[in-house]
Amino acid sequence: MKVEGMAALVTGAGSGLGAATARALAEKGARVTVLDMNGDAAEEIAAEIGGIAAVGDVSSEVDVTAALDAAEAAHGTVRIAVSCAGIGTAGRAVGRDGPMPMADFERTLRVNLMGTFNVVRLSAHRMSLAEPIGESRGVIVNTASIAAFEGQIGQAAYAASKGGIVSMTLPLAREFARFGVRVNTLAPGVFLTPLLYNLPEEAQKSIAATIPFPVRLGDPAEFAHAVVFAVENDYLNGEVIRLDGANRLTPK
Repeated sequence: MKVEGMAALVTGAGSGLGAATARALAEKGARVTVLDMNGDAAEEIAAEIGGIAAVGDVSSEVDVTAALDAAEAAHGTVRIAVSCAGIGTAGRAVGRDGPMPMADFERTLRVNLMGTFNVVRLSAHRMSLAEPIGESRGVIVNTASIAAFEGQIGQAAYAASKGGIVSMTLPLAREFARFGVRVNTLAPGVFLTPLLYNLPEEAQKSIAATIPFPVRLGDPAEFAHAVVFAVENDYLNGEVIRLDGANRLTPK
């Protein structure tokens, strides 16, 4: 599907991978709605790219519906939905203080997995009702992680949430085929996002040294480039793409 002129919704777009994705889509001519929990950050990115901002929790039906309504009023039916919102929690199932609180596990799954599914189901429904553009009615791109495949110690909740996103990619793509809506997932490795900005430079170099090639952390612009590819290539469907410099996470 062409990007130019299409209405797009990007979640978690106030910073990091989401912000880079919103910029890349806007540069290609998309009309972007920036959805983020941080209203100020969403407004800043939206103003930068000439889009609109929406504030909300991706796991809330009310919030995502409001964002889609705003996008539709400003730009028309959302044809490109990219889920980048998520939390990077860590914690052992059995730690020094005993078993992990179930509330911590549930929160990670609610934001990362259920939040992604919420955006998928609500945006895909609207796409299914829209007029086709050629063979297609829309494209959905979700964000998993290489932790879905090699979750480290302390990542049980995070890996489970991202593994769920990987696992639902193909069944969603098969289901939405009758609408002409494609679904793909990107599984990024270690990218230079706000989560890592707070680490000392030596710590960043230590992490980067484990990556075969290029021996560095990923640039969010490279993730955004992959999103654009997933949108534009009409034969890419039901696929999970690792974007990690051939990295494989060690146990810890």
